[in-house]
Amino acid sequence: MLGVLAGRVAAIAALVAVIAAVFAASSSAASSPAGPAHGTLRLSVPDGFVVGGQLVTVPDRVVHVQGVVRPYVAGQTVLVKAFLGSKPLKTARLSILPAAGGRYGRFSVAISSPSAGQVTVQAGHKRTATLGGLLARGSVAVLDEHAGFGSSGPFVELIQQRLAALHFYIPQTGVYDSGTGLALDAYHRLLHWGTYQTLDGRTISYLLDGFGEFKVRFPTHGRHAEGNLSLQLLALVDGSHVYRIYPISSGKPSTPTILGDFHVYSKVPGYLPDGMYFSNFFISGYAIHGYNPAPDYPASHGCMRVPIVDATSIYGWLQIGNWVDVYY
Repeated sequence: MLGVLAGRVAAIAALVAVIAAVFAASSSAASSPAGPAHGTLRLSVPDGFVVGGQLVTVPDRVVHVQGVVRPYVAGQTVLVKAFLGSKPLKTARLSILPAAGGRYGRFSVAISSPSAGQVTVQAGHKRTATLGGLLARGSVAVLDEHAGFGSSGPFVELIQQRLAALHFYIPQTGVYDSGTGLALDAYHRLLHWGTYQTLDGRTISYLLDGFGEFKVRFPTHGRHAEGNLSLQLLALVDGSHVYRIYPISSGKPSTPTILGDFHVYSKVPGYLPDGMYFSNFFISGYAIHGYNPAPDYPASHGCMRVPIVDATSIYGWLQIGNWVDVYY
């Protein structure tokens, strides 16, 4: 568990570093010529997202612009201005607070945009006897959230990125396609929100906030699959780390899926005569396999069906001898 937490902390730290670098790359910092008054000013947005090398967010979502001033001089302030296009969005005068024992100063301001567009942030410090004249600028693209099947662009890329970050299987094509719909369906199942493949405001907010975790029940089974029939989800898991999550259709009431802990004992590529596709058998005739249809409710003869487009990725990951744990 500690290793998993350390990995998550490292991943978050790496993401913050990337976001800071992107914002810094799109900003400029100016200081006065060398002399008694000097310094540097840098801006970052640690709770933004990066798509295609561009820092992005969505309307009405609060992001925090953070500034670092070197050196720290007590009693100094900066003036921060934000614009949506050419329209003023926010103005704030902020005190520079000491950080790291006074080795540098810092400030932070919360900003949100009511609509899509380009938000530009400018922070400035007038030259004083103890700190130089400083100016830094950066920009954040606020994306239009309207998207449906067939849509493409940075917002769709952002949604696919966030689904993948939560371990849902999704080819990141940049297009709102069937894979996107299936991943959204699985996400809604995980949150107990029913089965649907469309985006709404609540889904977007939860995705961007990183909510949604598949609870692993058998971390001691190493590389294994867990079928949670109450959620109608299959997770490929390595120890306690979730690799990928897929929607399934398990056995209908008259032919329920067998419950228990099993091992993959046979793998059959391609189609079987009854339509099973890339099958992973775990006991008797029960298997994890692709099938058409794999509806969003229990409908199989006892197997765990997955959509045809998901079958090969599962087949390629599972190995003979891996545990398959099936439960409600």
